[in-house]
Amino acid sequence: MRYRATFITGLAVGFVLGARAGRERYEQMKTLARRATDNPAVQQAAGTAAAQATGLAKTARDKVSDKVQQRKPGFADTAIRKASERLPRRDKRTGTGADPGAETGTAPDDETGTAPGTGTDELGAGTDGVPSVPAPGSPADG
Repeated sequence: MRYRATFITGLAVGFVLGARAGRERYEQMKTLARRATDNPAVQQAAGTAAAQATGLAKTARDKVSDKVQQRKPGFADTAIRKASERLPRRDKRTGTGADPGAETGTAPDDETGTAPGTGTDELGAGTDGVPSVPAPGSPADG
């Protein structure tokens, strides 16, 4: 509360002093600021600062981009692993969460969730988890 009272007091004092200085003083400050911005030395310094800022931003962007490229494969693997740990597998036939291998009587391989020796899981999905789609015109297309 003390800081708020100090701020309000400072604001009031600034308002009173600004009102006493009047429009003439305001115009003087505005003219001085315009003269400073039109000064070639100030413009050169501003250009140099802008060029340095652009160079620093480009360097930072390149460093961040390199780090992301280095870690990108790990991000995807970690996301897939964590998602598979947290989300239950869904049985597409019943629309419910199913225990892999529960209906077929065969336990899936440890890491891939595929039926042993088949390359596909119980739902007909390949080792990447994407269901296989029959070719058009094949007997399974029906």
